[in-house]
Amino acid sequence: MTDTVFGRTITDLDHIRLYKLLQRRGGGAADAPLGELIDAAELVTPQTVAPDVVTMLTRVRVADPAGDAERSLTLCYPPEADAGQGFISVLSPLGTALLGLRVGETARWRGADGKPAEGVVRAIEFQPEANGDYTD
Repeated sequence: MTDTVFGRTITDLDHIRLYKLLQRRGGGAADAPLGELIDAAELVTPQTVAPDVVTMLTRVRVADPAGDAERSLTLCYPPEADAGQGFISVLSPLGTALLGLRVGETARWRGADGKPAEGVVRAIEFQPEANGDYTD
C-alpha cells in the first residue's frame, strides 16, 4: 500500500481501462488501493501527460532508497505480468505504488512478507504517450 494516492497523475484512457479491469474483477479488498488511486488521481489526456509520469506500459528505472541497486520495470496489465522479466502488474502492490508517480518521487508499498518497501523513480526509459502512442 502506498503512503498516499493524492498528487498522482494518470491519463483518462488509463483511468477508464483500470476502472473496467477492477469492475471485471469484482473490486475486492485486494484491489482497493488501485481503486482509491484512480479515484483520487488528476486525469489528463494521453496527449498532454508529462513525459516524466509513470503511465500504463511505461518502462521505468527504479532504485532502492540508498541508490545501491537499480532495475528496469514495465508497468503492465495482469495478463502480461512476468516479474522475472521485469513486467509488473498494476494490480501488484509495487505496480499500484508506481502508477502516476513522476521521476524523482518515491514509491512505497508492502511486500508479500508484509514489510514496507520503497524505490525511487530514477528515469522513464519508455513512455507510450511520449512516443506518440495514445491508444495502446
